[in-house]
Amino acid sequence: MIKVGTSRVDITPPIGMPHANWGSSVHQVAEGIDMPMYCYAMYLESESSENKVVILDFDLCSMSEEIDGMVRDAVISSLDITRENIRVCLSHTHAGPPYGKDNLNGAGWITEGVDLINPYYDSFPEKISKAVDEAINSVVDCNVSYGNGRSDININRRPADKSGTLFTGRNWDGPVDHSVDVIGFDDENGTPVATIVGYACHPHILGPENRLLSPDYPGHMRKTVEEVIGGRCLFFQGYAGNQGPIHTFVGEVEAARKAGKILGLEASKVRMSMDPFEREEKLVEIIPAGADLGIYEDVPVNTPNDDLVISNTYIDLPTLDFPSYEEASEVYELALEELKKARESGNQEEIKKMVSNAKRANFTRRNSLRSKDGKVNIWIQTIKIGDIVLQGIPLEPFIEYGNKIKSLNPNKKIVLSGYTNGIHGYLPTAIAYEEGGYETRNTPLSPESEELITQICDAEIKNIDY
Repeated sequence: MIKVGTSRVDITPPIGMPHANWGSSVHQVAEGIDMPMYCYAMYLESESSENKVVILDFDLCSMSEEIDGMVRDAVISSLDITRENIRVCLSHTHAGPPYGKDNLNGAGWITEGVDLINPYYDSFPEKISKAVDEAINSVVDCNVSYGNGRSDININRRPADKSGTLFTGRNWDGPVDHSVDVIGFDDENGTPVATIVGYACHPHILGPENRLLSPDYPGHMRKTVEEVIGGRCLFFQGYAGNQGPIHTFVGEVEAARKAGKILGLEASKVRMSMDPFEREEKLVEIIPAGADLGIYEDVPVNTPNDDLVISNTYIDLPTLDFPSYEEASEVYELALEELKKARESGNQEEIKKMVSNAKRANFTRRNSLRSKDGKVNIWIQTIKIGDIVLQGIPLEPFIEYGNKIKSLNPNKKIVLSGYTNGIHGYLPTAIAYEEGGYETRNTPLSPESEELITQICDAEIKNIDY
């Protein structure tokens, strides 16, 4: 059996926190809270190998390298564990705080509420350390199981207008993955301890008009699973680079609540049907009654695998060409000046336009740093729990990558996640660069990355699942 402990800690930003994840928002700060935002902690330890893993699931859109380092230091302060055995994953909600404390990640075009950013992130080490301690202290022996369902709250998000120009919306004919991965952890009595749900869909149901802090649909999904199943529920965001919600960019939270509940009910249905044991049917007896009644016992025929194996590898991916950081910064500063003028004028449409310009200029500024050496170093973390393989990468991959990797590993239980151990930008397919669109304009990576990362992700899965 695998030792499993869980906890969660409230990381909801205060009202008044910069609310900066949209390039067309007129408002600058959060004005209320839809539901709490959490960091979930899971501690895993194998009895046979003594390997251990910590998984942290954050209700955040992104996380700067500085905050990631603070989080890992907090885990290590509570537990003797290597940094590479810590998995930091993000739900990618767009209704949360800035990505970090510095100007590059802290939404430098926001002028209100900025004094709340540093105290918010400075509170993380104590909170995370406490959450890890609680997870370790709650450890019980568990069996692990896997199931798969289907939910159609998502859609390919790369349609084209009548002129052929791509935008972000609903593409009913594009590649989409409706699968719902479910991993269950049950104690020796069969009582649910924890559930992991994996799904590929950008959490941007709540759009530019929303002024509430929210985990978007993943938070409402977790809440549903915990109410129906019990235990804790973690969320792994899948290969959602080109996957979005059907109902999206709205201002009312009810749409996110509904989508989360739909997904949560599907995950709960799958979870209730899962069994960590393979069983063999045994006819115990036949009881004479009005009809002869067959009494059966489904007898376990296997001992669940308690493997816990971690593999970490790194690959340099080639980049596109960008202006120097200095040149990109000049454009960004000019955009900030124009935004300041628009805010002073009070013209709402002009403010939207200038916020968009500032955010796009900041995308270029960040990518100019990422690509300065002509390559981006990508961490691929692969974890085997029993006979289930989890693989996380710090990118926003298109769903075609997941389909390809799974096709190369048929009949394996694989849960793929982006948004893991950082986010370095989108991972479009090579053909997507020819099509254009938002994602190809906002990645540091070149089309040659496709073949390289597919090969190494596949190899890592094959190596760990020998």
